[in-house]
Amino acid sequence: TKVAAKKTAGVLGDDLALNAQQVTGVSTDRELPVVWAVARGSMINKAILVPAALAIGAFIPWAVTPLLMVGGAFLCFEGFEKLAHKFMHSKDDDEAHHAKLTEAVVNPAVDLVQLEKDKIKGAVRTDFILSAEIIAITLGTVAASPFVTQVSVLVGISLLMTVGVYGLVAGIVKLDDLGLYLSRQANATKQSVGRAILVSAPWLMKALSVAGTAAMFLVGGGILTHGIGPLHHAIEGATQAVAATPGIGGLLGALTPLLLDGLTGIVAGALVLA
Repeated sequence: TKVAAKKTAGVLGDDLALNAQQVTGVSTDRELPVVWAVARGSMINKAILVPAALAIGAFIPWAVTPLLMVGGAFLCFEGFEKLAHKFMHSKDDDEAHHAKLTEAVVNPAVDLVQLEKDKIKGAVRTDFILSAEIIAITLGTVAASPFVTQVSVLVGISLLMTVGVYGLVAGIVKLDDLGLYLSRQANATKQSVGRAILVSAPWLMKALSVAGTAAMFLVGGGILTHGIGPLHHAIEGATQAVAATPGIGGLLGALTPLLLDGLTGIVAGALVLA
């Protein structure tokens, strides 16, 4: 379990960024219910994926890579769709959407849960892709182990991932409430800390939104490049070539595969969207 957790840590970071992004713009009193709804969906995803991974590994192991490729392409599509929405929708469209959300927040007769349904569905769908990748990586780690070990490690990673990621997401989205609470205390130090949190919380959410979109391209592109042999070897060759650069070879060697995976993800997302 420890080895599998280490190998999947990078994807867990992407999962955190993506899911924190999903609750951006949600009314304060609806943040935790949305996180809880997505967490429940995530647990259902794991309940489907763990038995499916065990069955695929036992009976049709050749299907793992094609399924991951489809998932990677879908992640790239979602990332590019966000970029397309950003650049292809007018300011008037965004203001009309914002006005609709504002009206829903101030109007108690409007069912906010209904408005959040698409957001929750999108988050659970994205979680399914990332969870599938984590389950596949974990299965590869314990492929040679006894069946009981495979089951226990897969279930352990699934629980650890869900509780860890959505616990952190819940904490992040309630930072502004913590800041407001501290800013109202009598102690001057607490007030200063509270005001600092209030100022930084919106910037953190914006940063997570950007990181979440970038994660879609990096993770999706990484899945695709690992599944296409010639492309994977070409990236390895490029990485080795730049890593030999005196002085900055280590930095270039670390950045090159990330940049090339991200570029692959952007191109793939554009093709799928088209």
